[in-house]
Amino acid sequence: MMPQQTLIRLSTLLGTYPKTSALKTGAVKVEGAELDIAPFDDAMKGFKLAVRDLKFDLSELALSTFLQARSVGKPFLLLPFVMNGKFHHASLLRRTDDPFKASELHGRKVAMRSYSQTTPTWVRGFLMDDFGIEVDKVRWLVKEGGHVAECSDPAWVSRLEGDEDLFQALVDGDVDAILYGAKRVGDDRVTSVIDDPAAAQRAWHARYHAVPINHMVVIRQELADERPDIVRAAYKALVESRRAAEGEPKSGDLVLEPHGFAAVQSAVEIGVRYAVAQGLIPKAFTMDELYGSVRDALAGIA
Repeated sequence: MMPQQTLIRLSTLLGTYPKTSALKTGAVKVEGAELDIAPFDDAMKGFKLAVRDLKFDLSELALSTFLQARSVGKPFLLLPFVMNGKFHHASLLRRTDDPFKASELHGRKVAMRSYSQTTPTWVRGFLMDDFGIEVDKVRWLVKEGGHVAECSDPAWVSRLEGDEDLFQALVDGDVDAILYGAKRVGDDRVTSVIDDPAAAQRAWHARYHAVPINHMVVIRQELADERPDIVRAAYKALVESRRAAEGEPKSGDLVLEPHGFAAVQSAVEIGVRYAVAQGLIPKAFTMDELYGSVRDALAGIA
């Protein structure tokens, strides 16, 4: 009789969504491993533990946070699995009574929670690509620093003083615009800086054939190097858990959360370009640098 193989225990950070439910309940398992899942419904609340304390072997992580972590040598490799993807053209808000255009942001005050947050990174990228904005000519204001302690904000970023909420700072006239994440505020005092954001996102997608990535999944580099079987098992389990909740996308549907190297490549490359141009990381990464041994481990299945 063959001895039973000991399961490797993986410290894991995953947000709570329908697509992770089967993994979190154990209905879908990672073959050869047992997941020790951190008690966070909102994965973002565990990001500092992931990149500062290296608490997790397998982790959901914001793309910009991952890129900054890699830039300072944190031992993570990327899995080609998008946990969350979304367009953010409607996330940049101004007062209705201050009708400037997206191309007129130079010299204006734009506030957000954190400069290195992934949503603002994408929005600044849209502004660069489509509206001619130079990021160092805008007065970016932030409430807090980023998740990666070793990474500082660029010189053109300042702290927003006081405890005032971002939305209140906007309506009070303390700032000209705010980046308000994925939330549109139902208030006629504010409107989108980008005219017709739905049309703008369609044009951007047609140009790049990509969906902006917020969160992906990463794995500890040493584990990936030593246990390609675990890399394969984790990737298969993520795909299976999502499929259990969402089924297969219909032909022609826009897939907001793709998986597989080819499906995510364009968005990852754009995310890297934006991160360099905006002073988040000092140099661009190649895809091989981001994936490392994950590339070989998932050959033929991703």
